Amino acid sequence: MLFADKKAFVCGKESITYCELYSAAMSRARELAAGGMSEGDIIPLRAVPTIEYFVEYFAIHLNNGIAVPLASDISDESFRRYSDELQFREAPEHLPERKKSKVPEGIADILFTTGTTGKSKGVIISHEAVMANSENLIEAHKYDENLSFIICGPLNHYGSWSKVFPCIIKGMTIILMDGIKIMDDLFSAIDSAEGRVATFMVPSSIKILMLMSSEKLSEYADKIAFIETGGAPMSESDMKHLCQLLPHSSLYNTYASTESGIVTTYDYSSQKCIPGCVGVPMRNSSVTVSADGHIMCSGKTLMSGYLNDPLLTSRILKDGVVKMTDRGRIDEEGRLHIMGRDDDIINTGAFKVNPQEVEDAANEYAGIKECICVAAPHVVLGTALKLLYTTHDDKEISKKDLAEFLKSKLEKHQIPLMYEKTAAIKMTYNGKKDRKYYKMD
Repeated sequence: MLFADKKAFVCGKESITYCELYSAAMSRARELAAGGMSEGDIIPLRAVPTIEYFVEYFAIHLNNGIAVPLASDISDESFRRYSDELQFREAPEHLPERKKSKVPEGIADILFTTGTTGKSKGVIISHEAVMANSENLIEAHKYDENLSFIICGPLNHYGSWSKVFPCIIKGMTIILMDGIKIMDDLFSAIDSAEGRVATFMVPSSIKILMLMSSEKLSEYADKIAFIETGGAPMSESDMKHLCQLLPHSSLYNTYASTESGIVTTYDYSSQKCIPGCVGVPMRNSSVTVSADGHIMCSGKTLMSGYLNDPLLTSRILKDGVVKMTDRGRIDEEGRLHIMGRDDDIINTGAFKVNPQEVEDAANEYAGIKECICVAAPHVVLGTALKLLYTTHDDKEISKKDLAEFLKSKLEKHQIPLMYEKTAAIKMTYNGKKDRKYYKMD
């Protein structure tokens, strides 16, 4: 076995070699088969950043099953809801019968995403797309067996999930982190790596890193091979600052989504720092811009469709092309530039949030009369959630208690960071919340 004795994963003080990983995954695959798992079964699992998770994940694939990574901290109730969504019901003459969801052949994983409407959708990803995305990254970002890759984001999120297979293909060591709660933990992970390291971070995490530990970060200028970012715009000043701190590193802005796969990339460390520029298509991808300004992606990296939703699939995926809600333009050098979105979904910290879901939860809190969730400027995230609300009889409520209440109802990225009592919520002439009124300039 190639790289048999090399470390495949490192998690804290634990590690596993490629040979040990294969043996453990094979053993677990036999256990799953003995327990009734068969080819094509769809298996949800919490994507906890541990070696045990990857043993389970690869065991599912060894049995030709379909893995569904869910958030590591997902509640039991939400886990059951997603599990139900992986099924469809047919009603015979008498009793309803639960059957497997209908998915095409050759499917590897299903990733749930809020997508462009805020509604959770299961995105079906084929083995072909996994390999095509891996080839894109390996070639464009120069993945190499001598590199270690630090995964510090959620493994059910496309940004981190997409890095696993190219690393495995190239025989790299993957260092697992449960987020970046303490900056010193990141630097410790870099110190622990043999040779140079690479990582993927959303722009808000990069900004925090530069704000809190710029001097320390610069000490690793020779050890960081590259940092990739995506999911949200990065300011020109932040790009320039990172280039100054890491003059020997490649720094990439990448355009990707769960639906389109990894499409384009731009190395702003070796070129001009241009906000919104995400570069040219990679080897397995193509990009055009429609007459109405929307980004159109094609190639081997595309999703196979949405789980149990052929109507939505037909709206987004037509004739081998995915139409994005992002608007863009292509310059004279063939580089794609992101020009913004045309919907009400709020983008914060690389997540898409449906404000209606936040409002629905807040309306359950005693004392809230009306509320609206809006985007607000934030020094680190760029954009954060803000909840404006009115109260019954103009009474005061505890903002802290309201935030704690929402934590019991929503996912972490859906929790507003700011709260403000207001005299009234702006409404349109037909009685709907006037979201455009609250849009940031």
